[in-house]
Amino acid sequence: MASILKSLRVLADVSRLRLLLLLEREELSVAELQEILAMGQSRISTHLAQLKQAGLVEDRKQGKNSLYRLKDRDWVELLHAAAKEVPEAEEDAKALCLAVEKRSDKVRGYFDELAGKFGRNYVPGRSWKGLSETLLQLMPPMVIADLGAGEGTFSQLLAQRAERVIAVDNSAKMVEFGSRLAAENGVTNLEYRLGDLEAPPIADSSIDLAFFSQSLHHAPHPAEAVLAAHRLLKPTGRIVILDLKKHGFEQARELYADTWLGFSEVELRRFLENAGFETVRSWIVDHELKAPAFETILAMGVKSTA
Repeated sequence: MASILKSLRVLADVSRLRLLLLLEREELSVAELQEILAMGQSRISTHLAQLKQAGLVEDRKQGKNSLYRLKDRDWVELLHAAAKEVPEAEEDAKALCLAVEKRSDKVRGYFDELAGKFGRNYVPGRSWKGLSETLLQLMPPMVIADLGAGEGTFSQLLAQRAERVIAVDNSAKMVEFGSRLAAENGVTNLEYRLGDLEAPPIADSSIDLAFFSQSLHHAPHPAEAVLAAHRLLKPTGRIVILDLKKHGFEQARELYADTWLGFSEVELRRFLENAGFETVRSWIVDHELKAPAFETILAMGVKSTA
């Protein structure tokens, strides 16, 4: 057993406690721990070095990575007792489940690489626009709410195939501009409405799809916006969220009027689950190469029939 006094000093730090609680359940890499805890690599490595020196964790090589796990299991009972006093422990456990789920999704990495190549080299007739138009035509006719629509670019694209699109935005100028543009182009199944994300001016149980495209991080209370979307949907209706992954680019508050600096996948899944959505899933669907290297999350859920 590791030195009791040394171990107690190491365990007195909440971040190290969180690490041990995770490593007691699963063998993890530094990259996975970064994703779960939303901490920097150097900070995690420092904590792991202290835990290893104290004899509480051990590591092993797997290819280019080192995997860490709990070594001294004599502390498990104390760790579980301490978890009740660590407010982040429950969220960490959910993030761990997501990390393990992603570990087995080897196909996702292949398609991410494939998508990155699409359009990089010129091929006559092959473009993202052509692909998008094709996918739109495969979409069944639905009543769609574009929540936080802005000028309504997505709304106008969706209206090509949708039965009806209701575009909601809290900017009167955006609503006026979008309405005028739709009228000028003869788009009759697209309606713009002035309203907030947390109380959209749409009847309950009246739409098939609630869509947030880079709008949720502008909501003062994003969880309430997701809950409001749940009320609008018919039974078996779907919610789709495209938003930024949590980042540290503070200038976004001034440059883009962002209220939130993105969300983690765990946060988006929690919003959906707490609102009552089922079959909740999420993916990282885009990585920007230029700084600040924003990433985009796609999250989806289904409203139950009950």
